[in-house]
Amino acid sequence: MSEPDDLQDLSFDEVSRTVHREHTHRKVNDGGPRAAVFGASDGLVSNVSLILGVAAASPASGVVRLAGIAGWIAGAVSMAAGEYISMRAQAELLERELAVEREAQLLHPELETIELAKIYESRGLEPELAREMAVSMMRDPEIALEAHARDELGIDPDELGSPIVAAVWSFAAFSIGALVPLVPWLIGGGTGAIVASVVLGALGAAALGAIVGTFTGRSLWYSAARQTLIAAVAAAITYGIGSLVGVGV
Repeated sequence: MSEPDDLQDLSFDEVSRTVHREHTHRKVNDGGPRAAVFGASDGLVSNVSLILGVAAASPASGVVRLAGIAGWIAGAVSMAAGEYISMRAQAELLERELAVEREAQLLHPELETIELAKIYESRGLEPELAREMAVSMMRDPEIALEAHARDELGIDPDELGSPIVAAVWSFAAFSIGALVPLVPWLIGGGTGAIVASVVLGALGAAALGAIVGTFTGRSLWYSAARQTLIAAVAAAITYGIGSLVGVGV
């Protein structure tokens, strides 16, 4: 469908539908996607490094298996707890700022109106029009709060993020990443399991990088190579340390 000659003649709903046909945006500010990407990457890199580092010291296969399982569980729980606490603290901080703004609007409505008008003036509106917009918005407390939150504080009151969603995403994603290099040790051991962990770790890192590239719009090859290189460097360092330590269990 071609665009109309004069969008000014359309209603708000018609303009909105036209815009959404042209492009859409992913919802990326609820904490879930960020936690998922970070969790999967951390799970893969940390556990493949741990597993290869322990395996390089030549212990029994059961020791490597135990280390991998411990790394998976401890890491997933730690990641989920960290995400929950950080998101909860962020939400509480933003909620406090909104409470301060709400009180200011009740105690000093005229000052808050002037403040909002000045913000709009700084963005290019004529003083008279900025004042009219500010006065109009201040008539409704909820609209006024949202306007101040967005334009003064730079936050969306309806999009503070969910700590529980972030924690669940983080736990699940870390577990998926951590299990990739651990699978060979759950069904076998020795040199074959080491090689399998390396291969699965490299493939998992490349796949994760490609997924990130798909979401961010960056080159899939570049994103995959970057993620694989990061995992390879980390694994090589721990493998080298494990070889030097060598417990011979």
